[in-house]
Amino acid sequence: MLQETLVILKPDTLERKLFGEVISRFEKECLEIVDMKYIKKAPNDILLKHYPDSMALSIGKKAQKATPSIKDPEAQGRKVLGKLREYFSRGPIIAIIFKGEDAIKEVRRITGYTDPITAEKGTIRGDLGADSIAKSTEEGRAVENMIHASGNPEEAEAEIKLWFSE
Repeated sequence: MLQETLVILKPDTLERKLFGEVISRFEKECLEIVDMKYIKKAPNDILLKHYPDSMALSIGKKAQKATPSIKDPEAQGRKVLGKLREYFSRGPIIAIIFKGEDAIKEVRRITGYTDPITAEKGTIRGDLGADSIAKSTEEGRAVENMIHASGNPEEAEAEIKLWFSE
């Protein structure tokens, strides 16, 4: 099924000058760029919609899985959301709409698991990632995992509208 999906290259991807490598990995897998936008600083109102407070529990559970000593995953998730928004706004990002056969699934396969340390080799995070959820949790910051990729068709549609509303 032909789909469109959103990818956001996070500040660490740009800081480490890996955006060309990352984009080329998607293109090599026959994903076409439909639109692309360089954003010097992510607007706070968009970040609050992209990472709403309602995500706290699921984010906290991921952190708890990496760091079992976390007792209250929802409270941890709220902390992580705040740090994630800070991370997203610390520097430029690039938002990209990719189109292709099963684009959502393909982008997520190419990107790799959320935690770079456990992402499979051959994926972007597995090959180029330099952080881990456990390390970032210990240091009280968001995991620097290079990329955001929409997780399902509804999320892709909503995120594309959010980031490309102009």
